[in-house]
Amino acid sequence: MTQFSRSWRRRSAFIAVAATGALAVGLSAAPAFAHTPTWSVSCDEVSLNLTAYGNSDKNTVTVTVDGKDLLPTENFRNNFSKKLDLPEHSSELAVRLVVKAADGERFDKDETKTAPVCPGQEKPTPPAETPPAEETPEPTPSETAPEATPSEDTPSAEESTPAEETSTSPAAVPSSQPSPNGDDLAETGASSSTPLIAGAAGVVLVAGAGIMWASRKRRSAAQG
Repeated sequence: MTQFSRSWRRRSAFIAVAATGALAVGLSAAPAFAHTPTWSVSCDEVSLNLTAYGNSDKNTVTVTVDGKDLLPTENFRNNFSKKLDLPEHSSELAVRLVVKAADGERFDKDETKTAPVCPGQEKPTPPAETPPAEETPEPTPSETAPEATPSEDTPSAEESTPAEETSTSPAAVPSSQPSPNGDDLAETGASSSTPLIAGAAGVVLVAGAGIMWASRKRRSAAQG
């Protein structure tokens, strides 16, 4: 056998080994790269479709809604498909999917989606509050008008009655007893000083007549 033939055989063997190794690596890696975690969320359900995860039963899937389990952790082989009903809700829900692959953490999946509110389940809007009517404040005791108190200068009803008492008191009756000075009064009620007044008037008249007579006499003497 020539040297050229031996060299060719060695090269062919080397290429075959390399090709076999590459094919083995490709076959072993093919299932890992084929992991397909598909899922969707609507207002009332969650759809799961996990494919090509290999034949290991250590693959797990978990679904939670607002932190509560909707699908407790469950093991599966290669494929997993399921639909989960969501509870009725009047506000949006946070739905979380956690998938752990048996062939490595790099193929794990942790994702969160939002479930909208279904029509007709919306939370009713509370009616607008109307402001309370303004109440008129009641006057405080200090604001009330003080009661009128009787003034010291204003005569009371009892003090204003002397006139009535005077008018209703009996009239004075003339006494029939003699006056203290001993002079008796006439029934007509004339005073005892009447003669004195009359005498004084007579003196005045006489004096006046004398003065007039003297004046005439002086005038006659002056003319003669």
